[in-house]
Amino acid sequence: MLVVEYGTHTQATYVPSDPPRDGVLALWGDEVAGDTAIELVLPSGGKFARTKVSARLVPLAQAIPRLLVVPDDAGPALTAWSAAVNAGVNLVARGRLRPAVTPGGVGSWRVGPLDAADEALLRDLAAALPPEAHALPLSGVKRIRLHSPESLVRALWDAAADVLVRSPAATVGAGGPAFAEPEPTLIGPDGAAWLTELETRRPHGVQLILRIEAREGGDEPEFAGVLAVRSTVEPSLVVEAATLWDAPEAVLHRLGDQVETQLLLGLRRGARAWAPLGRVLSEPAPTELALTDDEVVGLLTDGTRELGGAGIEVLWPKDLFAGELKAKASATQAPASEGGPAFPLNGLLKFRWRLSLGGSELTDEEVAALAEAKRPLVRLRGQWVKLDPFLLARMRARRSRKLTGAEALAAALTGELELDGETVEFAAQPALAGLVERLREREPEPVASPPGLTATLRPYQLAGLGWLATMTGLGLGACLADDMGLGKTVQLIALHLHRRPLGAGPTLVLCPTSLLGNWEREFAKFAPGVPVRRFHGGGRHLDGLAADEVVLATYGVLRRDRESLSEVEWGLVAADEAQHVKNPLSATAKELRKVPAAARVALTGTPVENRLTELWSLVDWTTPGLLGSLERFRRTVARPIERDRDPAATERLATTVRPFLLRRRKTDPDIAPELPRKTETDRFVPLTAEQTTLYEAVVRENLAQIRESQGVQRRGQVLKLLTELKQICNHPAQFLKESGGVLTGRSGKLAAFEELLEVILDEGDSVLVFSQYVQLCRLLERRLAERGLPTELLSGEVGPKRRDEMVARFQAGEVPVFLLSLKAGGVGLNLTRATHVIHYDRWWNPAVEDQATDRAYRIGQDRPVQVHRLIAEGTLEERIAAVLETKRGLADAVVGAGEDWITELSDDQIADLVRLGAG
Repeated sequence: MLVVEYGTHTQATYVPSDPPRDGVLALWGDEVAGDTAIELVLPSGGKFARTKVSARLVPLAQAIPRLLVVPDDAGPALTAWSAAVNAGVNLVARGRLRPAVTPGGVGSWRVGPLDAADEALLRDLAAALPPEAHALPLSGVKRIRLHSPESLVRALWDAAADVLVRSPAATVGAGGPAFAEPEPTLIGPDGAAWLTELETRRPHGVQLILRIEAREGGDEPEFAGVLAVRSTVEPSLVVEAATLWDAPEAVLHRLGDQVETQLLLGLRRGARAWAPLGRVLSEPAPTELALTDDEVVGLLTDGTRELGGAGIEVLWPKDLFAGELKAKASATQAPASEGGPAFPLNGLLKFRWRLSLGGSELTDEEVAALAEAKRPLVRLRGQWVKLDPFLLARMRARRSRKLTGAEALAAALTGELELDGETVEFAAQPALAGLVERLREREPEPVASPPGLTATLRPYQLAGLGWLATMTGLGLGACLADDMGLGKTVQLIALHLHRRPLGAGPTLVLCPTSLLGNWEREFAKFAPGVPVRRFHGGGRHLDGLAADEVVLATYGVLRRDRESLSEVEWGLVAADEAQHVKNPLSATAKELRKVPAAARVALTGTPVENRLTELWSLVDWTTPGLLGSLERFRRTVARPIERDRDPAATERLATTVRPFLLRRRKTDPDIAPELPRKTETDRFVPLTAEQTTLYEAVVRENLAQIRESQGVQRRGQVLKLLTELKQICNHPAQFLKESGGVLTGRSGKLAAFEELLEVILDEGDSVLVFSQYVQLCRLLERRLAERGLPTELLSGEVGPKRRDEMVARFQAGEVPVFLLSLKAGGVGLNLTRATHVIHYDRWWNPAVEDQATDRAYRIGQDRPVQVHRLIAEGTLEERIAAVLETKRGLADAVVGAGEDWITELSDDQIADLVRLGAG
């Protein structure tokens, strides 16, 4: 089969030829290994343009047998051409053939003559062709013009005739070998004259008509087929048989002197095609035919087509039947279980059809009766109703089908449901419709700041809490996609506190290793009454877990110890920096889906970075099943949007995910006025194993020397210890003075720096990165160059002219990352393009750090600035940061001299300051 051989999403365009039998079916698309370039007219940038595509050309003689039957999941183009081929073969089988001469002067077979039914079928087939099927431009014209769909269907029919009829017997029927041999044969003058005479000898008489009527009388109406004829010369002239037998001479003259004979011959032909018509052949002057219900049903199915093949047109009065029967898919929900969500996503809903007739909805009993109907013509509410046989088949097949809650919710949001590859209208039942309306409002019920929260939530954060509480309270997932700096962490902490009095259960927070310490400190700061444990490192366990406890774990631990995490019935699972699970096929994403949770929340500033499948991965975790399977999402959503820029698919996706994703930007009109002009955040990051080993060795060696030294020598030894430990905390390569080698995987700070930088740049922002050490800046420059990120590096070695060029490039947006040594970049610069400042290491002098930060946060800056300080967890950096925080008001008096004050500490105080570990 073509679709099996080339893929279910193969596009197909018919390319006609002279002679017709040389036409080809061009197969193209992502799944076709094409070997020939053809020119088509396809959408491009909102317009249509000539486009070269790689195609596989299949001769029509090979394509016809493969197109006679195609699978149900074949693409629209192949399905349409399959219908056209079947119709063409049917015309050939009915003998609708005539020899002809092509524009190139060779003999060919064509289909014809076509009656009214054939012409109507031609129009219907042409209307059903998708744009890709007839995207063939006309040759020889400058402006883009396409072959009409009707001309291509007609050309395919002629080609089918020219392919199928050529045999030795055709020599007898056509009077010569030109219509039998496979090679093109030119038609001479005699042959052309013979064809012209043959064309003029075609009968121009009448066409027999059978007009169906329903005549009221008694309990049930009686059906009759009234006979009439239509002039083929004057199609508007229609005369009933009852009038014809006594028609005046003028009427008979207009219809032809053979009209009565032609009527009887037409009846004879019709009786061979449809047997009931034979009953009137014994009548001397037949006028009409009494019809049974079954015979009317027969006409509605195959009879009309069979009579059309015999040249008889069947007419149906418009008012014979009731209004159109319209069908919508629907689903009914079982009562919610006690204590469970109002609308469980994994629950099963009973599928049902909702039918309406003339705007009035049918009862369940009427729908059930229709589903049991044995024929497509039934009496309903005193009227005749034609039933679509495809709808009947669907109704019977789907009565036992179940929909998941997620499928029904998605269908209710979009108003559409996909059944067997076809989209049908979906009508939500009252309970589901009410849920959808509540989700669309985007105005959650107001909530108060929860007890136990020591932070003051800004209005937009309180709104975010209300939204999260609403979504999780409904048993639905949520993706909080606020910009960095808007407080996603404190909103999640507030959500845990909000759910605590409800007995919602423990919360699991998953995050990168670099953020584990941050989460622990943020809970201690904003929710000090909440028990928090790290599920990380050796000896981790979940024994004695409290009902309101928060567990912090990394994605690495999730991959290694998912079974332990799955043993807990989590009230809430939150995935921070959820872009880490954007690849749905990754081990992390797969393990995350296996952790049970009553509610799931994804926290990310970048829900989509490169492909829409990343959005699918997030939403399918938070709200499983809402976007369907990954394969279906790629086929019906991702490809149409990413490849074809399909606006309808884009709107369907937005309608579906909008209620489940809250995205606020710092620039939003109702957000920006609430933000402080400067936000400072300490990011605590763990040491790697290499850093830990180096740190402990340097502490042991230097403490021994400090205890044995005095005065200036001791002072120098302390400063040496501080410098070496700070370099180790930055990166082992800086301490070891490496000029090359691998940088990744060796420093917790570098890992956190890269994660932070990725989010900043994804949001389109620029950043200043400060360090005390030029060597460290060069290491960062090398690492960012490996990632293809453009940077500038300003140190004391850079002259004024070059420095001005660097500043100009950064301010113009040409370079998003500016690396600066603290001394060189701390004064005299205006770098207001930056909305983020990263202090990779600490100067331990607040005044100096603030002066550097002011390069971005100064007059001329009209956007909030976020300051990020990277601090190695459990090291002297963390302890000195605590001193700076508690004594910042006395900075000049206590720590104004940078690190000098540390040299005055006792040996025990220094040992306590630099020891490795918490506290």
